[in-house]
Amino acid sequence: MTARRPLITAVVAGTVLSALWFVPTADATPEHPPRAAREAQGAQPQVALADTGGVDTTPYVIGGIAFVTAGGALVTTAVRTSRRSAL
Repeated sequence: MTARRPLITAVVAGTVLSALWFVPTADATPEHPPRAAREAQGAQPQVALADTGGVDTTPYVIGGIAFVTAGGALVTTAVRTSRRSAL
């Protein structure tokens, strides 16, 4: 069983890396020209709450907390398992 564990770990790591290969990259070009460019062209943008340029980060914060919690649970389980097997 000891020889299987590194093999399983390598297969899982390879699978994750292969899956990440297909994740699209972020594009840094804006959909709309910057506000200064719009004003230079004579367009008068309406003031609205959504025109602040901010991003709703709530899903990212919740997802981050979930992943940190899951990671902590995995580390805790691994430590408990290793302590039990050492006895």
